Amino acid sequence: MNWVPLSIVCVYIVLLFVITWLTRRLSRGGMIAYLLAGRNLPFWVVASLLAGLAVGGASTIGVAEGAYNTGISAGWYNAAWAVAAILVGLIVARRYRRMEVATLPELFERHYSTSGRVIGVIGQLVLQIVIISVQYVAGGAILSSLLPDVFSFRQGMFITAVVFIGITLIGGFWAAGLTNIINVILIYVGVILGVIIAVRKIGGFGALVAKLPSEHPGFDLGAIGWPLIIAWFMVMVTMAFSVQSVVQITFAAKDSSSASKGFILGGLIILPIGFISAILGMAATILHPEIIATEALPRIVLSLSPVVAGLVLAGLWAADVSTASVLLVGSATLVVGDLIKRFVAPDLEEKEERRISRIAVLVLSVFTYLLAYFVSGNILKTLLLGLSLTTGYTLVTLMTIFWPKICRRAHAAWTLLTSMAALAVWLIFPQISTFFQRIGLIHPIYFCWMVSLATFFLIAVIDKRKIKAL
Repeated sequence: MNWVPLSIVCVYIVLLFVITWLTRRLSRGGMIAYLLAGRNLPFWVVASLLAGLAVGGASTIGVAEGAYNTGISAGWYNAAWAVAAILVGLIVARRYRRMEVATLPELFERHYSTSGRVIGVIGQLVLQIVIISVQYVAGGAILSSLLPDVFSFRQGMFITAVVFIGITLIGGFWAAGLTNIINVILIYVGVILGVIIAVRKIGGFGALVAKLPSEHPGFDLGAIGWPLIIAWFMVMVTMAFSVQSVVQITFAAKDSSSASKGFILGGLIILPIGFISAILGMAATILHPEIIATEALPRIVLSLSPVVAGLVLAGLWAADVSTASVLLVGSATLVVGDLIKRFVAPDLEEKEERRISRIAVLVLSVFTYLLAYFVSGNILKTLLLGLSLTTGYTLVTLMTIFWPKICRRAHAAWTLLTSMAALAVWLIFPQISTFFQRIGLIHPIYFCWMVSLATFFLIAVIDKRKIKAL
């Protein structure tokens, strides 16, 4: 019965490209029109972009994988994402939109130095390129696990790449936003249907609780440990304030009100999906106790009826495509705005900007696709580790907005460099991570924040060159 879920996925792909083709005219113009939707996104498209970015493979397959062993507490990953989005909407989304910038590194050069902008671009690109590569891997894993007779892992990666690259190339940020409305709806329909049918097979929620192994934490919200949960919140809040693909959504909003409302609504949409996916992982503990955790969600889907399996499959894959398309636009904006237009060709006409923007999307797509062949390991762990790089960005940005009197010209470059170095030290020298783990600080985000704060306040004492306030 593979043809039934395959047909549903094919209809979904066709629908995405139809929407993209019909709305391509909205992105006509230069870089701002193509990569920032002409700064004209209404709040509901802002919310769909944000939710589509947040709800990817980590939020579904990754959370279900964690819940197979740690229960409902794995769902805190998305709760952390949701809280971070709402905080951005309440605190800085309006200010970000009023800045009229395309990237955060552009802001760093305005107030700090050219070196701060260059370092900022490099760090952001490294982070986003790795996350994009993970999306290829997740997409390939979804298609090959759920349709093993149709797709190999490599074929699944290729189809995933063709879809989200095609959408981005044709329609830019507008296409990513409008197709993400379909993606988010499909994600929720698919995952909720999966939960309902899986729990029914077990005998209801009461049976789910009763049949879990005695050693399984089940619905214990603190099972993974509160230090790790707090670390997740720190990572996601830090990330949401400063990762280009996230803050670019505020830059592209119609106005400051749309930016704020869109992020608050997006956070509310993001909130439940992690806990719903966690229930699927827990159900797999009962229905498939012999498997490894990574197979938790795919095994549940394979046991469903063909139509429901097709909807769940399309929903899971939609989560991956929606995340990748927004990340790809954000990365292309860094390349075009912060490198090409700033240092190579500052006087491009609109047609040239659009052409170079598309070339940047294509080149980044090929590069990240090749890199995906070398990405492996736990999806959720990889993402949370990489996002620790954002501590320096968030600290400098928030200080620039709320406490500019203490900011000095050297802050951007040195704070970014030391936060990157802190993560490298954590990974290279196990003694550091072992020491922090002994005192309960089990994630590198704690170490990165300590180093970033120490650097920032040391520079504030040493450097006497003040910046211009916003």
